[in-house]
Amino acid sequence: MILYGIPTCDSCRRALKELRDAEREVTFRDIRAEPLSEAEIAEILQEFGERAINKQSTSYRAFSDFLKASDPEAQIAAQPTVMKRPVIRSSAGWSLGWDEAAKNLQLGAD
Repeated sequence: MILYGIPTCDSCRRALKELRDAEREVTFRDIRAEPLSEAEIAEILQEFGERAINKQSTSYRAFSDFLKASDPEAQIAAQPTVMKRPVIRSSAGWSLGWDEAAKNLQLGAD
């Protein structure tokens, strides 16, 4: 299981703690320290589409008009923190955010 996020994100910290408390083997991937590859961005966007972009974030609001009008791939490549977090990839599937649906999927995962 891989949790993509940033260490200062409350949702990422909460998800990581709950997953580890449930004895899930989880790897935390700091997307600032280790930016996503083009292939990883493509996989995330294939799974979630534009929902992967947090348009209410400070990062998104700071974008130029040009970048706001760009494809989600370009937005995440330019500023990884614009991605909604956490993104979790596991044997059970992908989840976006840490709501009840994500918890049910990931805490029931291998």
